[in-house]
Amino acid sequence: MAELFVDYLRRRLPLVEAALADAAARPLTQGAPADDLTSYLYAPVARFTASGGKRVRPVLALLGSEAVGGRAEDALSCAVAVELFQSAALIHDDIADEGELRRGEPCLHRVEGTGLAINAGDLALAQVFEVVLADEGLSPERKVRALSEIVAMERHTLEGQALDLGWVRDRRWDLSTEDYLYMVRSKTAWYSAAVPLYVGALVGGGSERAARGLLELGLTAGVAFQLQDDLLNLVGDAAAQGKDFRSDVTEGKRTLAVVWALEHLGDDGRAELIALLDAGVSDAPRLERAVELIELGGGIDRCRALARELADDARERADALLEAGLVSAEARDLLASMADFFVERAG
Repeated sequence: MAELFVDYLRRRLPLVEAALADAAARPLTQGAPADDLTSYLYAPVARFTASGGKRVRPVLALLGSEAVGGRAEDALSCAVAVELFQSAALIHDDIADEGELRRGEPCLHRVEGTGLAINAGDLALAQVFEVVLADEGLSPERKVRALSEIVAMERHTLEGQALDLGWVRDRRWDLSTEDYLYMVRSKTAWYSAAVPLYVGALVGGGSERAARGLLELGLTAGVAFQLQDDLLNLVGDAAAQGKDFRSDVTEGKRTLAVVWALEHLGDDGRAELIALLDAGVSDAPRLERAVELIELGGGIDRCRALARELADDARERADALLEAGLVSAEARDLLASMADFFVERAG
């Protein structure tokens, strides 16, 4: 059923792209050195945001509005805000991880330098608020409510990022599956699915009950989304991912597959896997060996199984929203298809 959501993405993409283009930031005052400001600040943010791929997150804001009887256009400023937050988060994340590639291209800090990249990410964060505040179609009450939920989303993301970075810095391998799930729910699920659906429903005029139902569905589906990302990085299409393939091993990421494997490998296998992850290996033979150990520890199978379980849970939540009269049958089908798409996508 993933095709239904893929078609919805395709149909709503032009709305999102047009809104992102309209929201492109420019120098604040006349007489400013516009060429330099464009080169050092505005163009890098625009280029980075323009390379944003499928636009799943902003489209989910539109779906949240339509699911409760609103219009897609009602949620466009929130959709743009979510995408700009995504840009900021990724720019800063790449700096923190000392990343090399993003979406197959050199990371922004590799092209512009760390200082300008940090500044560009900060601009994208400022625009999150600007685009919602400038939306003349939203009442002041809805603007405040939407922004308060977006701020909470940012805090959740920062908490998850703190755990992710701190565990790597302190070389922590004593983590449980529950630790990982808390981290990824905070870092990824809130902004990747839950809050886009939630704020879309709020600005689309939905009831608090309907909006909360979409939020909970999005939290479940958002974790499934990240689990599929983790799987694709380890055992996906190497040609399609290029140099990004198995970068999670090189960066020593504490993914569910890794955490589960470390919990279930014997002492020798656990020690070998930790050594490979700590060493930041990037050559194909040692990357292959790391993945082999993760598979031996059951990490790949557990990651795949849990992703499917969570997607099925999200589908059940969509059914419950329909049965309660909180969303339409069409919206239920799209939400169920979204959950399938999250765990069936190949990229």
